[in-house]
Amino acid sequence: MNRSLYLVAYDVCNPRRLYKVCRYLKCYRVGGQKSVFELWITPAELRTIRADLDKLMDAQEDRLHVLSLDPRMKPRCYGKASTFTAQYFCIT
Repeated sequence: MNRSLYLVAYDVCNPRRLYKVCRYLKCYRVGGQKSVFELWITPAELRTIRADLDKLMDAQEDRLHVLSLDPRMKPRCYGKASTFTAQYFCIT
């Protein structure tokens, strides 16, 4: 499977929807905090996530940014930050 690293940032106005979106994305995240998560996912998983978030979010009030991170770029981490470096992926 061809996995890529994505950065997902969201801004949800309604607290109930915010909780649902956050809880949903935590199932896929490998890093991040608050409303910005790093996801290491396949193209099929990305399509599923976009479709699911389209149902969970209100397009008139909420915002979602999905950014593909270039694997050739070296991550720069500051403070306590660290980057995802595993060559495999396992859900426990």
